Amino acid sequence: MTITNKVKNYIGIDIGGTTVKGIITNYNGDILYEDHIATGIAMDGDVLSNRIVELINNLIMANGGFKSSFSGVGIGCPGLIDSKRGMVIFAGNLGLKYYPLGGKISENLGMPVKITNDANAAALGEAKFGAGKKYKDSILITLGTGVGGGIVINGKLFEGGNSAGTEIGHTVIVEDGESCTCGRKGCLEAYSSATALIRQTRRAMEENRNSLMWKTYNLDTVSGKTAFDYAKTDITAKIVIDNYIKHLACGIINLANIFRPQVVMLGGGVSNQKKNLTAPLQKILDKELFAGQTYAPVKVVTASLGNKAGALGAAALWL
Repeated sequence: MTITNKVKNYIGIDIGGTTVKGIITNYNGDILYEDHIATGIAMDGDVLSNRIVELINNLIMANGGFKSSFSGVGIGCPGLIDSKRGMVIFAGNLGLKYYPLGGKISENLGMPVKITNDANAAALGEAKFGAGKKYKDSILITLGTGVGGGIVINGKLFEGGNSAGTEIGHTVIVEDGESCTCGRKGCLEAYSSATALIRQTRRAMEENRNSLMWKTYNLDTVSGKTAFDYAKTDITAKIVIDNYIKHLACGIINLANIFRPQVVMLGGGVSNQKKNLTAPLQKILDKELFAGQTYAPVKVVTASLGNKAGALGAAALWL
């Protein structure tokens, strides 16, 4: 399949724990071609970079084989990333530490490469092509195994000092609260991730064995949607969801009061609840946002790009 070009296109790479996704996109965010490879297990940096180069070459061949057709390659990578130097400072799941991933790929390809954290890439993707495309200032919060996200200000990705900022999940919302994987207590991630919601649901079931959830589920089958499914019929489930939303709203309001974005977008598995999640969050935000919603309103919406956000955002590093 050959893709004709009147203007240059962009390559976006999203590195996940099991799969590396690659896309060709144009200025409008239309995905013209996509491919993927397995990330692999316990690979060193050189093996991973060579596999990504192979994936990118496959994408280039799908575009007629001309590197000049592209402005560059963008990469979203998990971990702490020094985007200026193109270096992965630390990515535990990939086994990388102070590895110049961007530079290695650029050298092997003979093309310019930009790299950022994967959550930052997803935030930029939603800002440019997804739920945030109508706004200049936006925040993405992903509610999955952990809580991540990114911040876009005046259409540009904000990464903080040395690209090490915007760790949204590790802002404290409950002093001396639940233990977090980062070593602190009371982090937003410890209360608002899908992992936390599952833990909270199981705990409530064990404490309230007359609940419908306890009678219907065993603890091993509980998911992030269990309490939402029963929230209208089971008081135990309703309490779980009310507390979950209260804690998530606290984190959102903190971010909104600092950055005052026009929109906060929610991604990750929990966001599949859509209005069941966003409507009560919006209600709390409307009530508690500093100075109210009249002058500088903030909307809460669900993200729209799903698992395409990271690759699209990586490509958008060149826009």
